[in-house]
Amino acid sequence: MAENDINEVRKQALEQAEAGFEGFVKWTKYGVYASLAFLLAVGSCNFGVEDGQYPAYNGQQYSPGNLNIKD
Repeated sequence: MAENDINEVRKQALEQAEAGFEGFVKWTKYGVYASLAFLLAVGSCNFGVEDGQYPAYNGQQYSPGNLNIKD
């Protein structure tokens, strides 16, 4: 009789472990897909920015040469 109880406990534990693992895999997939979508969306905002047409730094605009000018 005690062996039947142990087998029943093992069966319930196995079912619970399988259900938990399936949930884990499901939410991990959602997380990976969401992360990839986010990275592609953020990355697409920066694609083609620095192709020489629009320089990221304008040395003349940010020149520190005018700091000591007195009016």
